Amino acid sequence: RYHMTAETALRLNAARDEGQRIIAVGTTTTRTLEYIIRKYGRFEEGIGEADLFILPGWDFRAIEGMLTNFHLPRSTLIMLVSAFASRAAILAAYEHAVAERYRFYSYGDCMLIL
Repeated sequence: RYHMTAETALRLNAARDEGQRIIAVGTTTTRTLEYIIRKYGRFEEGIGEADLFILPGWDFRAIEGMLTNFHLPRSTLIMLVSAFASRAAILAAYEHAVAERYRFYSYGDCMLIL
């Protein structure tokens, strides 16, 4: 479930109108913002459920960047971040993370994908 406040929708729409980048913090936020943009064409206040399954090939319309954890392999979340970047870019980031001993999953390190 999501809850988009009127103030948040107003700020996000203003940022878009001014050409600013919208950076989602987390995959849940990413799915929510993509869902709202597809449903309404703009960010709108509301409470609901975002029933999206984002796979490689997805046409992102709501965000220009994402801050997210290093997710577990073979998860739907790794598919989502691979849809935003590319599978090759994500695999390269993960190889670097393993070599540098980054921590994975919910309480681990994170990456900024632009």
